Amino acid sequence: MPKRVDHEERRAQIADALIQVAGRRGLHAVGMRDVAAEAGVSLRLVQYYFETKEKLLFYGLRYLTDRFTARVGARLAAAGPDPGPRAMVEALLVTSLPTDEESRTFHLLYTSYAILSVTNEALAAQPFIDNPDAAENALTALLQQAQETALADPAVDARMEAVSLLALTATMGTSILVGQRAPESAIAVLHHHLNRIFNSGQTPPPA
Repeated sequence: MPKRVDHEERRAQIADALIQVAGRRGLHAVGMRDVAAEAGVSLRLVQYYFETKEKLLFYGLRYLTDRFTARVGARLAAAGPDPGPRAMVEALLVTSLPTDEESRTFHLLYTSYAILSVTNEALAAQPFIDNPDAAENALTALLQQAQETALADPAVDARMEAVSLLALTATMGTSILVGQRAPESAIAVLHHHLNRIFNSGQTPPPA
């Protein structure tokens, strides 16, 4: 009997190969043939599953986002059964900083995809992310929760702070990638801003 093919597993294998190659060479320099060679499969198989490079890149971005979500979950699990809103905010923001090889690849490819989609019509036709405001909404809700439980300054604008924290983290992530700032320095800056929002006595979890 012929072996049954798990199509999702095969797509994940190809997406993982894309991430590995793009992490080394940059997203702009990756072709479907490169991905096929990295995955150890034929070019025809990659084309069968994704048809075009743009569809492959979009799937790869979603695959990378799923891995990021899993890393946030792991950080929260390590913080204990009831980490609280500050730990949850930090988990989301610190995980997105390029402090290790996987998070470096995530930041690099996510940023590269955004830039490429500005000038590439085929990429621009693909939705960049399903819900572009998801992170902003999640952070806003966590800050509001902290305010309601007297863990954060009630005078701050939760939505404005959420937007600012995301912009700050994205910028510092790029500064880490180019070697301008060490990860420890970026995390210290993030703690500084969170200490301004959250009330004293909220001990930040280890980075």
